[in-house]
Amino acid sequence: MTLPATSTSSVGRSSIVMASGTAVSRGLGLVRNILLVAVVGGATGPIADAFDIANKIPNILFAVIAGGMLNAVIVPQVVRAYRSPDGQEYLDKLLTLAGSVLLVITVVCTLGASVAVALYTDSSWTPAQVALAVSFAFWCIPQLFFYGMYTLLGQVLNARGQFGPFMWAPVVNNIISIVGLSVFLLVFGRVLLVDPSTGTHLPTDVVVASWSTAQVTVLGAVTTLGVVGQALILVVPLWRSGFRYRPRFGFRGAGLGSVGRVGLWTFAAVLLDQVAVLVTANITSGAPQAASAGIADAAVAGPGAYSQALMIYLLPHSLITVSIATALFTGMSAAAAGGDVAKVREIVSRGMRVIGVFTVFATAVFLVLSRPIVKIIVPTLNADSLSAVGNVLAAMSLGLAPLGAMVLMKWVYFAFEDGRTVFLIQIPVTIVLVVGAGAVWLFAPGQWWAVGAALAMSASNLCAVLLRVRGMRDRLEGLDLARIVRLHVQLVVSALIAALLGWLVLHVWGFAPGDSWLRAVGVTVLVLTTMTSVYVLALRIMGVSELKSLAAPFRRFVPRRFST
Repeated sequence: MTLPATSTSSVGRSSIVMASGTAVSRGLGLVRNILLVAVVGGATGPIADAFDIANKIPNILFAVIAGGMLNAVIVPQVVRAYRSPDGQEYLDKLLTLAGSVLLVITVVCTLGASVAVALYTDSSWTPAQVALAVSFAFWCIPQLFFYGMYTLLGQVLNARGQFGPFMWAPVVNNIISIVGLSVFLLVFGRVLLVDPSTGTHLPTDVVVASWSTAQVTVLGAVTTLGVVGQALILVVPLWRSGFRYRPRFGFRGAGLGSVGRVGLWTFAAVLLDQVAVLVTANITSGAPQAASAGIADAAVAGPGAYSQALMIYLLPHSLITVSIATALFTGMSAAAAGGDVAKVREIVSRGMRVIGVFTVFATAVFLVLSRPIVKIIVPTLNADSLSAVGNVLAAMSLGLAPLGAMVLMKWVYFAFEDGRTVFLIQIPVTIVLVVGAGAVWLFAPGQWWAVGAALAMSASNLCAVLLRVRGMRDRLEGLDLARIVRLHVQLVVSALIAALLGWLVLHVWGFAPGDSWLRAVGVTVLVLTTMTSVYVLALRIMGVSELKSLAAPFRRFVPRRFST
């Protein structure tokens, strides 16, 4: 069995297919999220929080498993299988082993759904709300097996040179969810959080009791069926390519003894990261019950609101920052393998400067326009939920610029196959997040706990950047730090001027959480146009050349007469 040959043109075509798949999937994912928010009654409230915790559990478990067994053991062996003479037998053993382990773990975790929910919820939850979360978890945790199979089958396709299906498969997930959630709304309608006769928020147990077994079943089944479809659709391109799988339970020679050091350290770092997730989930889940007197549960940011803010916060990072870092990673890896430290240093410097031009401005935009942006992306949120999500998003946005830099530098460590340093740096980073979120939990009322957790995450991102910069300077014999710092000072000054003028425009125009979606669009377009113009003008006056590097990928979509 051999790897398919690839050419520069085929790699380019594959990149376009992968990028388009990601873009379509994210677009449909936003539609799916709009419907889901309508189904659970918003981003705050007992139903939204119960479902968020239950649906988060398989993702957390998969992050640990993917960072351990799959990424450290199985995935590296898939490519090796295609380079060995008895590759089909070897690959069959790998898939059988991984599938068996995933199935056992999934069954055990599903049976222990009540324990998993207890780990990620605060003791202040009522028995009825806990029982609802456990019911959701019984439906959601089986996603773990199918997430694992999606990753395994996708890696087999990638090893065979078929990159498109892996990136397009989530589209199937979103389509199934969109159809299912639409049917749910037609049959059951939206959650009632407010008493229509008095206008007051209904108590938690009253809202929870209004949910029937049928509603839990349909929502849970739709969510999990989407993941099932995402995994099983990959069987089609595998079968068409001539791949045939036969179960083989002789696990000797399946690659268990060849776990790389990078994989082990990466797995350890993932575990530390999940400690922070556990703490954040517990703190935010207790926020509604710990809020100041007179504030209804449905108006307080809990785990559901935190997840909505996180989704929006990661959009610019995943679409722009990760794209830039991915484009630079190949060059970094090649230079690191060749011992060309100067080349790696030059790539890192350029990457941090170009990414900074975007992320610093995105931070300013989120700070000024957090609520209108939330309204545009999730129009089914009620006014209380929108305010709660907007506050958390604004706090998270302070960590957006450090996030871009820390991800780029993390990939530098991977280019040098140094997972140990990544793990060691993750220790103080986790401590900063846990201590920061814990301090807000101890000294602030519950309505600020989710915001405090978001601020702690931003602080931990900054901590990670500072520690990784120190490590990079030693490894790369310098880091062009003066140039990077000088540029970021220019970026911050330009962003502050743009944010001030943007805030003035927003203040004059006005936007309230209860305003319409069209008004949110109008305000955002007006303010964003103002901020972008001011920011670009300020950078041009300061002679920031990195602005052209960031705009280069988009210039080809602009007619020549407008770009000259």
